[in-house]
Amino acid sequence: MGSGDVSAATDRVPARGVSGRMDVTVFGGTGKIGRHVVRQLLATGHHVTVLVRSPDKLEVTDDDLEVIVAELDDAPAIRKAVDGADAVISALGPPIDPFLRSGPLTAATRTIVDAMHESGVRRLIALATVSVPDPRDRPSLFDRLVPVGIGLLIPGALREVQGMSEVVTTSDLDWTLARMTAPIDIPSNGTLRAGFLGRDRVGTPMARTDVAAFLVDQLTDDRFVGAAPAISN
Repeated sequence: MGSGDVSAATDRVPARGVSGRMDVTVFGGTGKIGRHVVRQLLATGHHVTVLVRSPDKLEVTDDDLEVIVAELDDAPAIRKAVDGADAVISALGPPIDPFLRSGPLTAATRTIVDAMHESGVRRLIALATVSVPDPRDRPSLFDRLVPVGIGLLIPGALREVQGMSEVVTTSDLDWTLARMTAPIDIPSNGTLRAGFLGRDRVGTPMARTDVAAFLVDQLTDDRFVGAAPAISN
């Protein structure tokens, strides 16, 4: 499905189970969303390879979980993590730090994409925020001001999100970029909205466990291949 064929927003209860066992590599698996991604993948019967710096932060063990301990600038370790995967989910995201200056996550995303090309892995599902535009958006004035405000408050984080997103969207892979606004730690809300700013009924807050569910759902859903839908509860 091409990027111009994306349907309008959907209000649905995301399926927690997906058909068929897959080998999925996860980056950012110890983060607030990434931990939900790892648990949900294991719960639905997938084999998960996760590259982490601090494995104790995973807080989960499973026969179907392979842990590679490495830094995100370790290109050979990233290639090892990606090799043989059916898909890659990146839950990487910059810290909300007004003093962030460097861009390690953009560089890491580029290394992940390079490793996927080398290994012949096509499916990439990643995270972003609504500060990154999609050409299908019809943004309101408020939508246009959001990245301006973020750029003033946390410019380094904005540069990272934009840099990572550019790497993903220009990767020539079968990518989906899920754009959040306000992920929060609440129980699953169930109903998911996904679409494009100014066109579809997409709200603001979203339970982190539901963000993870959306990422996992994309393993078997091609409606948003080549697109960056905004998502919310």
